[in-house]
Amino acid sequence: MNEKRPRLPPDSPVLELADAIRLRGGRVIIVGGWVRDRLLGKVSHDLDLEVFGVSRASLSEWLGDFGFSPPVGRRFPVWRQTRLGIDVGFPRGGTEAIDPGVRPESADADDPRSLARAFRAAARHRDLTINAIGWDPLADRLFDPFEGRSDLAAGRLRAVDESTFGADPLRVLRVARLHAELAADVDPTLRRLCREVELDSLPVERIAGELRRLLIEGARPSSAFEFLAEVGQLEVFGPLARLRGIPQDPRWHPEGDVFVHTLQVVDRAAEIARPLPEGQREALLLAALCHDFGKAQETRVEGDRIRAHGHEATGADIARDWLALLRLPDRLVRAVGALVANHLAPMHLPRQDAGAGAYRRLARKLALAGVTVVDLERLARADHLGREAEGRPAAGFPEGQRFLEAARAAGVGEGVPPDVVSASCLLEAGIEPGPRLGELLARCREIQDEIGSRDPEAILERVMDRTRPDGGAGQD
Repeated sequence: MNEKRPRLPPDSPVLELADAIRLRGGRVIIVGGWVRDRLLGKVSHDLDLEVFGVSRASLSEWLGDFGFSPPVGRRFPVWRQTRLGIDVGFPRGGTEAIDPGVRPESADADDPRSLARAFRAAARHRDLTINAIGWDPLADRLFDPFEGRSDLAAGRLRAVDESTFGADPLRVLRVARLHAELAADVDPTLRRLCREVELDSLPVERIAGELRRLLIEGARPSSAFEFLAEVGQLEVFGPLARLRGIPQDPRWHPEGDVFVHTLQVVDRAAEIARPLPEGQREALLLAALCHDFGKAQETRVEGDRIRAHGHEATGADIARDWLALLRLPDRLVRAVGALVANHLAPMHLPRQDAGAGAYRRLARKLALAGVTVVDLERLARADHLGREAEGRPAAGFPEGQRFLEAARAAGVGEGVPPDVVSASCLLEAGIEPGPRLGELLARCREIQDEIGSRDPEAILERVMDRTRPDGGAGQD
């Protein structure tokens, strides 16, 4: 690794804040992921600042002048400037565990040796050596008491202190994420520590946060899940853990069981998702992770065949329940559920020479969940390509191109068109407001999707014909 030096733009508010605190006898040290990423030459936006040499009361008063919110957290308060992505706090190690002579608030900010001792005492409570590097932006001085830069250069993840690593169980998931993101080796001691930590007490929101980052930030997310499986912690993602050992027909899936296949699909989805906006990227990656959840329940061995009929619908239910349990946004839960439920359609519809109506009906279902046939084809493509055996990747996905061409020909290549027949059209036709109005609107949409007409009178006439009391309603 060619180490880069951390740098801030000359007009950064962090420099102004650091200088203001220096003038009051304190010192700002930038810590954590921002320093690590800058040393690797990577862009990082959110900054974590630790303050030494001042009291909490004084710091709270000064930060208000810089637009920071009141502190969050009682034991370890954090002041946030959300707009600028800056968090300010005292070292998170717990001052009661630090020798009084080197407590952060007692450090002599003008004495580099005193500051280094205080930083080392506080950094001992951090998780990994590569996250225990600090940078003084005013003096351009790096603090690296646990040789984190050497570990960065070696591509190695190592715990700062065995006795403090387990203080936060989330660190196991963070190790998995950084293992994938940095393609770094996990040293044997850290691997053992990760195996020993109990994850049962982790709040679901924190699990969800790490899951989202693991999928989005890693070039090869599969390595994170493989690591968790190796250290016996995959159960934190329960539905995924249940895919281990579920067999697949080797004629279609030479790569192995459903777990192996799922990880390959996630990696292919990460490649496909890279240029997408974050919302689309996250929905695709979560759908890739969840797409075969239903196989754990639906897989049956029938003679020399292995089948999983209906696993799409079952998997969609499992995915929606699990993601809702993780308290992910409802829009994301709906999107993933729809993608999982229909992930075989881009393969099946072209092979069945389905008509335009089938594509319109599919697009309508997807639109209700905020996704399109384009989103669905991406998932199906990742699913098809996620079948690599003995280093041989699967062939291309020509069905996907045929699927998109047919969807475009049906007028739903980028989503569903607006309703041709509106509520006002029905009111003008003499339909009274009420439940029947809603039923007729739904019928109009069905006819619109069936025949592809843009003529409101033709659609309305067909709907009214089918709903006359002479028995026409039962003829469709």
